[in-house]
Amino acid sequence: MKSAARLYAVQALFQMEASGQTVEAVTREFESHRFGATYDEGEFAEGDVELFRAVVDRAVILQARIDQMTDRALVAKWPIDRIDPVIRALFRAAGAELLGATRPATPPKVAITEYVDVAKAFFPDGKEPKFVNAVLDHMAHEAFPGGL
Repeated sequence: MKSAARLYAVQALFQMEASGQTVEAVTREFESHRFGATYDEGEFAEGDVELFRAVVDRAVILQARIDQMTDRALVAKWPIDRIDPVIRALFRAAGAELLGATRPATPPKVAITEYVDVAKAFFPDGKEPKFVNAVLDHMAHEAFPGGL
């Protein structure tokens, strides 16, 4: 359920950026049309609604801080606005968890593993999961300078 909530959070953040919809509109849509819904194409997984809300809300509130952390983790030639929008949404969701979106806080190594798995879901044959792992590791070290 938590993995599905993280996947939905990335999709919601992507949708917000792509469509310009508000966080309220997008979370309402996801909660009513995705969580556990069944359609002709198949069944959507149940998700942890509280985790979904916490990650999306915190990602929106802390977007500037998360984007700055991400920029510092990226090569200078690749500022966050040049990154694939799905990966950008993923970094924002993961950054929200690294900065304490959940209570109790998700351990950084768990958050990194979970979001690398989300990257694998979106990019099963690409190099993106390794890229995501490297960037999130850097972000986690910045968020927890005393050690993970």
